[in-house]
Amino acid sequence: MDLSREQWSELRKNTPLTLTADELEDLRGVDDPIDLAEVTDIYLPLTRLLNLHFTGSKQRSSVLSAFLGNDEQRVPYILGIAGSVAVGKSTTARLLRTLLARWPEHPEVALITTDSFLYPNEVLEARGIMQRKGFPDSYDRRALVRFVAEVKAGAAEVHAPVYSHLEYDIVPGETQVVKKPDILIIEGLNVLQPAPPAALAVNDYFDFSIYVDAKVEDIRNWYVHRFHQLRRTAFEDPKSYFKYIAELSEDEATVFAKNVWRDINERNLVENILPTRGRAGLVLKKGPDHAIKRVRLRRT
Repeated sequence: MDLSREQWSELRKNTPLTLTADELEDLRGVDDPIDLAEVTDIYLPLTRLLNLHFTGSKQRSSVLSAFLGNDEQRVPYILGIAGSVAVGKSTTARLLRTLLARWPEHPEVALITTDSFLYPNEVLEARGIMQRKGFPDSYDRRALVRFVAEVKAGAAEVHAPVYSHLEYDIVPGETQVVKKPDILIIEGLNVLQPAPPAALAVNDYFDFSIYVDAKVEDIRNWYVHRFHQLRRTAFEDPKSYFKYIAELSEDEATVFAKNVWRDINERNLVENILPTRGRAGLVLKKGPDHAIKRVRLRRT
């Protein structure tokens, strides 16, 4: 189903807005102009759909437990969110985590990004793929699949590595713990990638998936603009891996950002990320202003 923003907004029904402007400001990503109108028109209908889907999934689990004669166990609902660098998928993930946790049916919502399963820089450098960070081969796919499988199986605690965007690397010895959430959101570039032959993909464990979409040229513009925002903020931190970029001139930084986009991020998008869009249960299509214009929903 291909729905306009107006058609999609009507599906909100009576879903209440439980988010304030100040809370939204804290959830927004760098240079993401999302406002409460977008939350109302797009994300409230989406949380209503996900709530209904969650309820249906729980009922199916109850049926299976009854059939097997087992005590019913809570099975975490897994939601995957995919899309390009700079398209706004991280904002989508944080926003959905906050909104979904305010439904009484699923108050415990955890969020993990696949950045946590990137190989450490020393491994990437040893393999000669440091310039391919974000490509499928830069992730420890087996560790990610194992993590999601354990969460789905209802393990009491599951640990994931911690990735620092400031240091641009996995933080040695640090972990984040997921403790039997009602919903686990997995956000990342390649979460809809198919598995190699005779293996499982992380999306085999998803109950639902979302792809955040936009034209390549629009994402490129957002990426360059965001790059300048980071150059004037996070990159100035002495601990930042990219602190040398803060010293570039405006023109030098623009050339640098466009080259990185062309040689790495756009290539990854076209070769690996965009081809997985058709695997998503729902596609959020953005316009040049970052606002979502259309929603595509799979019926099956």
